[in-house]
Amino acid sequence: MIDEAGQWSRYAALLPPAEAQEFRDCRQIGEQEAGLDLLVATLLEHQVPISDTMRAEIAVTAEEWGVWAMLAPALGRCVGGGPDGGSLKLVEQAAGAAADPFVVVPWLACTRCDRTLARMHHREGWGDLSLAASRYVLSDRDEPVRLFDREALWDAVTELRAPCGRFAREPRY
Repeated sequence: MIDEAGQWSRYAALLPPAEAQEFRDCRQIGEQEAGLDLLVATLLEHQVPISDTMRAEIAVTAEEWGVWAMLAPALGRCVGGGPDGGSLKLVEQAAGAAADPFVVVPWLACTRCDRTLARMHHREGWGDLSLAASRYVLSDRDEPVRLFDREALWDAVTELRAPCGRFAREPRY
């Protein structure tokens, strides 16, 4: 289970005081989407360096609140190099693997092993991918693929972050 309040506090700590307060206020009034937009815009405006792991966590939070597609380009332009104690990174956008009617697009990777988390999209009738992922696919070269429902996004991220070599055995979906 993710500590949402702690997570948003860590994001706010990246911002100058006025923007940090505005960001916290957005969460307080239930405007998380606006808060995430403010977060990324402020990181860009003030050239705040963020680590690969922080970038990945912001991406997951944006996905959770349905604004990943909108924020992805700006988040990708944020300055890298902040302090990092984690093991996550965003995967460069690559073509997804098709398994009609789904397309699996790599999204996050563990920097310590070969595990990746991908977003599974429906292919729309006009050929584009759905904006929102329908499920998440965790893969490891030594382990079978695991699927996570949309509501279990942070569970999938937690599993991706699990210590390398200690892949939890849970029921397959």
